[in-house]
Amino acid sequence: MGPGDLQDVLGDLRHEEHADLLVGLGRSDDAAVYRVTDDVAIVETVDFFPPIVDEPYCFGAIAAANSMSDVYAMGGQVLFALNVAGFPRDLPKDIIAAVFRGGADKVREAGGIIAGGHTVVDAEPKYGLCVTGRVDPRRILIKGGLRPGQRVFLSKPLGTGVIATAAKNDKTDAQTLEGAVASMLRLNRVAAEVAQQTAANGATDITGFGLLGHAGEMVEASGAGIEFRAGDLPVLTGALPLAQAGVFSGGMGRNRSHLDEAFGARGRFHVGSGVPEALVKLLCESETSGGLLFAVEAQRAPEVSEAFAKAGEAVWEVGTVTAEARLAIV
Repeated sequence: MGPGDLQDVLGDLRHEEHADLLVGLGRSDDAAVYRVTDDVAIVETVDFFPPIVDEPYCFGAIAAANSMSDVYAMGGQVLFALNVAGFPRDLPKDIIAAVFRGGADKVREAGGIIAGGHTVVDAEPKYGLCVTGRVDPRRILIKGGLRPGQRVFLSKPLGTGVIATAAKNDKTDAQTLEGAVASMLRLNRVAAEVAQQTAANGATDITGFGLLGHAGEMVEASGAGIEFRAGDLPVLTGALPLAQAGVFSGGMGRNRSHLDEAFGARGRFHVGSGVPEALVKLLCESETSGGLLFAVEAQRAPEVSEAFAKAGEAVWEVGTVTAEARLAIV
């Protein structure tokens, strides 16, 4: 569901409060956080979707990585997960077993375990997880933590959405798809750990609303802006040519319309003269199991790069936080 439609249907639910519900519907964020003690809080999230790749084991692993990403976006650690699935009645059992195995292996990689789940009969296969994690309630990462002068980092390249859409329509090659799959399979575990180590206080993961959609949520929640440097934004090999050819999902159009309404119509969305329209659309395209977008104080920015390098993973410094509450690509 698009960001605008989602806001409409939640309605009065956003006004429900509880003293120990630290993050819920009242504050739009990536997962719910419920305080258990002064130093332990539960992080809870659920996500599922239809196959994004043909290979069932890989589909299960990607769906699991995507589901767990919301726990990492809150700065948490994964404890356990429940399968959430729907499959056609006549789908071979070995295919279903492979999906579940892929999910279980990815949860195990995260340090957690599959503890159960619920499966229904559905015309189209769907799989994901309800994930339980933990976080120190005093160190929750939230979308509304941006502060002017901070440096903004992204832990994965962009473009999984256009590549997956192209693959479904036989418009891309195996090597390009393999690059996207490798990115989707990578956990945001290291990113969450580094964000905590460097005292990040603004974070989200890039998924269905695209980079600009999720960055916009951070801007709205923080009252501060983000200025992206177009040349520093990482893009998967093969993604930009597909964007230039107009290979987008329906989600891109919905995300772009919401961006124009929420920011463009109010003069809060700026695109530099040298930034191609195809890149802007790619930044509005839905991502699957995308990276963590987080901000740290300028003096701690070198620590981020050093920590990722030590862990053997890449990270990109992509922009800065501005005092004016707007989105910009320069």
